[in-house]
Amino acid sequence: MKMRSTHMSGESGGLLGRLRIEGPQMPEALSRIAETILADPETAAHASIVDLAERSGTSTATVTRFSRTLGFKGYASLRVAVATETGRAEQARWETDISGDIAPSDSLDQVLSVVAAADTRAIQNTAASVRTEDLETTAAAIAGAQRVEIFGLGSSGTAAREMAFRLERIRVPVWHRQDSHTALTNAALLLPGDVAIGLSHSGRTREVIETLAEAADHGALTVAVTSFNRSPLAEVADVVFTTSVLETTFRLAALSALHSQLLVLDLIYVAVAQRTYERTADALELTVRAVDAHRLPEKMPSRKRRGS
Repeated sequence: MKMRSTHMSGESGGLLGRLRIEGPQMPEALSRIAETILADPETAAHASIVDLAERSGTSTATVTRFSRTLGFKGYASLRVAVATETGRAEQARWETDISGDIAPSDSLDQVLSVVAAADTRAIQNTAASVRTEDLETTAAAIAGAQRVEIFGLGSSGTAAREMAFRLERIRVPVWHRQDSHTALTNAALLLPGDVAIGLSHSGRTREVIETLAEAADHGALTVAVTSFNRSPLAEVADVVFTTSVLETTFRLAALSALHSQLLVLDLIYVAVAQRTYERTADALELTVRAVDAHRLPEKMPSRKRRGS
């Protein structure tokens, strides 16, 4: 029996970020409810089920179905979650003061504010959605695995390479495959007790799905890192970490997802390091010493800067 675990928004934060990502993918009536909530979260937080149904042009039954689709018992729980997040957003002044729009004429100060706010909010939403049980399961499996395979393409491949480098440095037997055929053949060699991690923002990257499915067929623990917890990738995984994404102009969702992916992977890495403390401390000391001669001394002769 699979021990698949996905985040249910009724248990923790990240609901508004999740609605931004998943809302457009929902059936039309449910999508309208998501749009109505996002258009004015504060009003939605205090609206009755009848009010929300009327404002979204749906029915109370559809609002109830919408709530249960998101993992809530009913509309009352959904409204509490919206109210909680609205309070958090109001405190930070992100929802009202900063949007993700960047115009060609905006100053770099404005660009800095928009990008920093979007990334910070996405990271906080991602952190709110992480279940410690999933971290425990994943870290314990990696710490004891004979083989760990990590696979991702495009910007997700960047995060996969970084994770492989970190784990390799603390003596975890890990491989990152950049070729899909190589990834598939090595996934077929995994055994029970091994781990396969697949990264895909959309959760619909065919090569990543096939690799995780192959690993699952051979008894490995499969872990998905995706922004869509009802995606095909999530369906084939035992453990799913849902990342939050906030797009800005010039940065599409897949690119913006990188920061949230790295947060999840960093949490897993630290949790593994905790469980292999002595081995990790020894490995880090050796690797630091190995490259120490290639570092410039701390005190270098001063040189006047141009124009000073």
